[in-house]
Amino acid sequence: MIANLKRFCTMLAVGLPVALAAMPTANALETADVSKPVLLVANPKLGEFYGHTVLIVRPVGDEQHIGFIVNRPTQMTLGKLFPEHEPSSKVKDPVYLGGPANVGMIFAMVQRDGSPGGKSLPLMDRLFVAVDEETVDKIIEHESDHARFFAGFVAWKPGELSDEIRRGLWFVMEPDSRLLFRESMDGLWDELVMRNRSMI
Repeated sequence: MIANLKRFCTMLAVGLPVALAAMPTANALETADVSKPVLLVANPKLGEFYGHTVLIVRPVGDEQHIGFIVNRPTQMTLGKLFPEHEPSSKVKDPVYLGGPANVGMIFAMVQRDGSPGGKSLPLMDRLFVAVDEETVDKIIEHESDHARFFAGFVAWKPGELSDEIRRGLWFVMEPDSRLLFRESMDGLWDELVMRNRSMI
C-alpha cells in the first residue's frame, strides 16, 4: 500500500518547510512538563508550515518527541490513495497531514481499551497510534469507525521541544480525546488560542 502514496507525497512535499520560524523570547512561556503526552497549540505569531496547528505529542526517550498535527485534513481519503484496497474505500473521513517527517507513510490513531499490537504507542488513556503497516491495515479493515489516519508526523531532536516552548512557540495543554476526535476541526485552533490567552 505504501508505494501508492508517492504521488500524494510529492504533492505535499512541494515547499514544505521543516524548521520552525524564529520568534522573540521576551514573552516566552514557562517550560511545561513534556515528559508525558501533551497537546500543543501554535502561538499566533508562529507562521510558516506550523501556523494555526494543534498537535498531540508524546516523548520517545532521550528528550526526543514525536507528534501529529490533528487539525489539518487533506483532500485525500484512503480510498483515493488505495483504490484497489476495498476496506480503504469504506473510510470516508479524510487523511490528515500529520507532519513533514515520513509523509510517505500512513499512521493510525485509534481509540480502544488496549493496544492494537504491533509497533503501537500509547498517547493517552484509551488512545494509541499505530506506526507499522500491518497494524495500520488491521485498523483500516476492522476499527476505522473509531480511528483517524495521518500521513507523516513531526519529530523533535533531544531537548528541541523544551527549547521551543521556552521561546514561546507553543501553548501546552492536557490532551483531550474529545478534541482530537471531534467531527470537524474547523475553528479548533482559534478556540484553543482563546482559551490559553484567557489563562495568561
